[in-house]
Amino acid sequence: MFGMVRSVVLVLVATSVAMAGEFNEVLSIGDAAPEWKDLPGTDGETHSLADLKDQKLVVVVFTCASCEVAVEYEGRISDLASQFAEKSVAVVPICVNRVKQDRLEALTERVKKKKLGFHYLYDESQKIARDFGAIFTPEFFVLNEDRKIVYMGALDDTSNVDQIKEKWVEQAIVAALAGEKPQTPETVARGCLIRYARERR
Repeated sequence: MFGMVRSVVLVLVATSVAMAGEFNEVLSIGDAAPEWKDLPGTDGETHSLADLKDQKLVVVVFTCASCEVAVEYEGRISDLASQFAEKSVAVVPICVNRVKQDRLEALTERVKKKKLGFHYLYDESQKIARDFGAIFTPEFFVLNEDRKIVYMGALDDTSNVDQIKEKWVEQAIVAALAGEKPQTPETVARGCLIRYARERR
């Protein structure tokens, strides 16, 4: 099912006149990252991109709790945050879905219950996900020290943790910390489609 959705999205992206990146209709590698401001978090605080000015890199993850694939990646997101915490890399999971299990109250309970190693930010307006051109949960964006996008796409090359060969986000982080460009700057994310509300015209 997810493979079929991915194929449809790939065709749509590939044939789009307004395509920016290879797989992203909004942003290209090297673009300045869209900024978020005062988004509520599951830690009870509000958060902005500007709050992370002392962090060398920022990894934005659009994810949720209502997608089976995204849930499978919660542990990997926690591990990523822990792995690079001492190297001033902030991992920022953001949820924009409006279904009950993805709203802030439910996510706050989930973080406490599962003792996740990260806090979700929540954007009911869905604007930040639209600004990033995010399509899937989970979908990752690595921002360098200048807050330019150096990588966007999937965390790794397979949802099967025992068969991972390419850790694309990790590779992008290591390259960016060294002031270099990732060997693979863009891939196709996989998971569930973000539940965007229909915009009124």
